Amino acid sequence: MIRVLLVDDERMVCAHLRAILSRADDLEVVGEAYDGAEAVEAIVRLSPDVVLMDIRMPGVDGLAATERACALPGPPTIIMLTTFDLDEYAVRAMRAGAFGFLLKDTDPEDLAGVVRVAAEGHAVISPAMARRLFSAFAPGEPARRAARALVAGLSERETEVLTCLAEGLSNAGIGARLFLSETTVKGYVSRLLAKLGCANRTQAALLAYDAGLVSRE
Repeated sequence: MIRVLLVDDERMVCAHLRAILSRADDLEVVGEAYDGAEAVEAIVRLSPDVVLMDIRMPGVDGLAATERACALPGPPTIIMLTTFDLDEYAVRAMRAGAFGFLLKDTDPEDLAGVVRVAAEGHAVISPAMARRLFSAFAPGEPARRAARALVAGLSERETEVLTCLAEGLSNAGIGARLFLSETTVKGYVSRLLAKLGCANRTQAALLAYDAGLVSRE
């Protein structure tokens, strides 16, 4: 079972999400929280696999809650809930460790699949949407320099894998492009995350964009 925590200051939204996810046999909604502070407490108490986290909430918002949650040992996969597809808060949350974001008007039929994808460690954001977001909210020069310095320490093959990852390729897709087995790719990705100090593939992709490995256009 994939354990899911719902976080939104609007209780009707939580009720709606619970009703949709409860139809799936492999998903279990283990709790709800209605602000960021409650969310962090619930994460510690309930150990969910996936958290659907609203960005804009009174008090402690979703961005602050995500930063706190991602600093915990063994943090859950966090997906940000937002009304707008171009949202600076969503980008900041992904830099903090969120795996991606989900529009609140997402088709209910797609919601369970998105949760499953996130639980498997994959980013919940399309490459096309990533380019739009990262282009609209580009980092400052200090962040670009820091990203380039980190990437400079990678081997040629590691840089190739990181570039593919930032383009949105799956492990199988990376393996096909670089003529590597999927197991070998998984090893490269794990080492990349450790070398770069990234919590997940989304953070690594952001760093690749910041370093200029992938065009923002």
